[in-house]
Amino acid sequence: MPIIAPSLLASNFLRLEDECKMINQSEAEWFHLDVMDGRFVPNISFGLPVIEQIRTATSKILDVHLMIEEPEKYIEAFAKAGANILTVHIEACRNLHRNIQHIKALGMKAGVAVNPHTPIHLLVDIIADVDLVNLMSVNPGFGGQKFIPYTLTKITQLSNMIKDRGLNVDIEIDGGVTIDNAKSIIDSGANVLVAGNTVFKSAYPINTIAALKRL
Repeated sequence: MPIIAPSLLASNFLRLEDECKMINQSEAEWFHLDVMDGRFVPNISFGLPVIEQIRTATSKILDVHLMIEEPEKYIEAFAKAGANILTVHIEACRNLHRNIQHIKALGMKAGVAVNPHTPIHLLVDIIADVDLVNLMSVNPGFGGQKFIPYTLTKITQLSNMIKDRGLNVDIEIDGGVTIDNAKSIIDSGANVLVAGNTVFKSAYPINTIAALKRL
């Protein structure tokens, strides 16, 4: 079964405590938390104070996705805020290997995110050092976008790269995941589904999470 990581970017921020309780009661294993700075992506979301509060509301995995410039400046702060997984963008890091090692040294799992236009082969020299690859299946910065179909090819390429090296790396798909396309995503080789609107706009979000688990 895939890991389900509801994206709180799509939640009702006025009811954030209730949204956290819903995820806690569901079969979702992770909270996916998108941090945007208005520079790397054309939007601003939430930051450290919100994540610190979410940490007090759950014992589940906090999967923090940094869509920010100069992420190396904030790695320690996100560790203190309670992140279990910290993902940085390959496009934002001048010294990606150093950043990955820093994340791991602080006790977190390390992820690298890849924008839709970035080819998979650029991961060859870092894939053995990461725990997770987040393949962006939409252009980052806004929720509610449609899944980019070519992502399925990229999932297969990445899955083959991981298998050929005998590695254990999670493949996370972020953007436009729905009940209708989730099975093809999983069949292509992904094992972590980030779901925003699909979960939080559902009339019965706990049931929707359960349905995603069983595709």
